[in-house]
Amino acid sequence: MLQGVAGWVPGEPVGNERLPADWDVDDAWVRRRTGIGSRHRAGEGVATGDLAFEAASRLLARAPAADGVDAVDAVVLATATPDHLCPGTAPALAARLGLGTVPALDIAAVCSGFVYGLAVCHGLVTSGLYGRILLVGADVYSTWLDPADRSAGVVFGDGAGAALVAAGRRGDPGELLAFDLGSDGTGYDLITVPGGGARARASGKPADPGDGFFRMQGGTVYQHAVERMTGSCRTLLDRVGWDPAEVDRFVPHQANARILRAVAERVGIAPQRCVTHLERVGNTGAASIPLALADAADGGRLRPGDRVLLTAFGGGLTWGSAALRWPGTPQTMCMDSMEGTQHVAPR
Repeated sequence: MLQGVAGWVPGEPVGNERLPADWDVDDAWVRRRTGIGSRHRAGEGVATGDLAFEAASRLLARAPAADGVDAVDAVVLATATPDHLCPGTAPALAARLGLGTVPALDIAAVCSGFVYGLAVCHGLVTSGLYGRILLVGADVYSTWLDPADRSAGVVFGDGAGAALVAAGRRGDPGELLAFDLGSDGTGYDLITVPGGGARARASGKPADPGDGFFRMQGGTVYQHAVERMTGSCRTLLDRVGWDPAEVDRFVPHQANARILRAVAERVGIAPQRCVTHLERVGNTGAASIPLALADAADGGRLRPGDRVLLTAFGGGLTWGSAALRWPGTPQTMCMDSMEGTQHVAPR
């Protein structure tokens, strides 16, 4: 079951009016194409592990006293922007949180990472292997963006969201009901950072300076994202026996507003039931769903027992959906930034 969610974004919002002048964009252009009004950027020296630590610390600090740090049995970190190619970032995160020698691993499913992570944590708990797992989705896309690429620059932001997945009783609020996951490696080159990995190093060719930047074939990705998320949602709704009209809240990966609207319309979910948060934070990768959940709960748009449908699409290509009942938690968990505090987390 899902016990709670908290999130964190770095720094002050970077509004559309503050985007580089040589991108030749204005607020109306960005909002029309993406639905985004601002995003957050990690400052110099701030990496994914730092954002993950802030979100996880806030979540654990607000957990019931008897269920604090000592009750976390494992750590799963979903990220496409790890602190290093080797080693993984999760073990360092666990150590920094004071969790000792608990198992810790990274998941590389790009923007689908949080949904994949929920499924992995669910499997580890239901198998009886662990009782309570800390799941974090965090990305610092600003470190990968090509300064000359406005198409990605206007969309992506930095952030982290943390969740606790624990054992529970069937029917309790917070129950994780079912998952649908998929991938299609034939589209691996549609969303990529070409350089840095073993494939590029094994080529024997000199590294191209541009190969270290994030690249995305936007038009093709849009078509795949809408198709795959729509199909995954329909499959999962059939699996759990929900009619689209019975979904209380639909929380898609916050890619851009056009994709969100297209998927919701095709699945048959009314706009007022859709949770969106990208207007203020942009596309935060694996952090986008937990950040959106935190924001919706703080705004009173999520109630204990609500039927919630999550869906995501990312590089790989990967996609996935999850169905759950929203948990009831007594205290508010906050999403803070380095420069201030935004109260956007579940009650």
